[in-house]
Amino acid sequence: MKKVCVFLADGFEEIEGLTVVDILRRAGVETETVSVMDSKRIQGSHNIFVEADSLFEEADIAGADMLVLPGGMPGTLHLRDHRGLQDRLLAAAEQGKHLAAICAAPTVLSGLGLLRGKRACVYPSFEDQLDCAEVLQVPAVTDGNITTGRGMGAAIPFALELTSILCGRGKAEEVKSSVVYEG
Repeated sequence: MKKVCVFLADGFEEIEGLTVVDILRRAGVETETVSVMDSKRIQGSHNIFVEADSLFEEADIAGADMLVLPGGMPGTLHLRDHRGLQDRLLAAAEQGKHLAAICAAPTVLSGLGLLRGKRACVYPSFEDQLDCAEVLQVPAVTDGNITTGRGMGAAIPFALELTSILCGRGKAEEVKSSVVYEG
């Protein structure tokens, strides 16, 4: 079974983080929410509280097939500044594992040099912060082992793209139909 870690920090965009978790779990993917804060209780950017499955220090991140970063502010800044997460992202990239980020969070990958030579998308006001080959204005794009998404409105296409990567296009279409997504 495939495993995904979705990293949560205070100020994360709830729709971006939880849509990924919901869609992947519907597809049968083991999806663990991981707090990079000092508590499993995370406050989203719109004051919605969620409880992560585990703290960063106790999660089996090395065993994950994919690492996902939701956007939101200041959630993205917390992700960017977490040294342990930086190390895990770099190690996963070196191992060829899949990385994904949406909204402002692609800037975290860019800051680590992981988008160089790749096509990517990001929330419009962050486009000038990407060090990549080409910035696209599409809901989601996969280039090699990295998928990026543009923002909250792209959360479902982004999550379905991740489902397709992990489980195949057929499973992604099945989940898309089951949630009555018309996009």
